[in-house]
Amino acid sequence: MDRRQKKTRESIFRAFISLLSEKNFNKITVDEIIQLADVGRATFYAHFETKDFLLKDLCAELFDHIFYAENHSGHTHLNIFQCDIHDSVFLHLFKHVKENDNNVGKLLSSNNNEIFLEYFKNGVRTLVINHISDFSDKKPSIVPEDFWINHVTAIFIETLRWWLKNGMKQSPELITEYFLQSV
Repeated sequence: MDRRQKKTRESIFRAFISLLSEKNFNKITVDEIIQLADVGRATFYAHFETKDFLLKDLCAELFDHIFYAENHSGHTHLNIFQCDIHDSVFLHLFKHVKENDNNVGKLLSSNNNEIFLEYFKNGVRTLVINHISDFSDKKPSIVPEDFWINHVTAIFIETLRWWLKNGMKQSPELITEYFLQSV
């Protein structure tokens, strides 16, 4: 993708994020998106087949760089974000939410949060699976592995939701410690 195409996509993403933070996904029109992004209808459809495809691509853009960064070589990753990945993956995730890159925190706590939380939850599940050995010493022997993965994922999601609901007063480091101690 050339630089101009990338800028156009980013403009559409930013317009969509802005609209999502104000109103329900189902109430947003393509016309509103293209007006706010200052692009033409044909340009929008050259990048996204539908508004649903835009949502799917936005979720991938916002979250996949975190969920799949470990599989890439090097120590930085760049999508809409640029960041260092030297932290633990769970701390890294909390830092992005705290920094509110592209209104991630606002989107996760907005009226549209179920859309994003479902995508987010699937990515967190992948992280938990990749890091399940970090939690092995806490797993009761009677608990099946798939139940344990679901449990750790749910604790992360609920920790995040609690943190967002309470204004993210704790540092990412402290909320990560809350999560790790809760498992």
